Amino acid sequence: QVQLVESGGGLVQAGGSLRLSCAGSGLTFSSFRMGWFRQAPGKEREFVAGISWSGGSASYADSVKGRFAISRDNAKNTVYLQMNNLKPEDTAVYYCAARYSKIEVVTTTSNTYDYWGQGTQVTVSS
Repeated sequence: QVQLVESGGGLVQAGGSLRLSCAGSGLTFSSFRMGWFRQAPGKEREFVAGISWSGGSASYADSVKGRFAISRDNAKNTVYLQMNNLKPEDTAVYYCAARYSKIEVVTTTSNTYDYWGQGTQVTVSS
């Protein structure tokens, strides 16, 4: 079965950086578009970044543009989220998600992804 496992979360001071990783198994990773979402306490899950199956297309939420970068290594079945200049409002549980797609497109809504990881906590202190 498909499994997505996030790692790399933790506690960091404002202005710091973290790199999240999401390792996939049980799927032909290079045939799936990938996304990162986050959910803060009391808030709905929101899109953070997404990347097409090839890595040739990416999309970001306005709140993270210029600070976060999504990338993927299909040889390692892994997608990454580099987070720089972190702010307290970035505190949330971060989830990666996947959907089969060989179309060069990125989607930004949670209902367009079929598989989800268990999440990793990111806490940014002020």
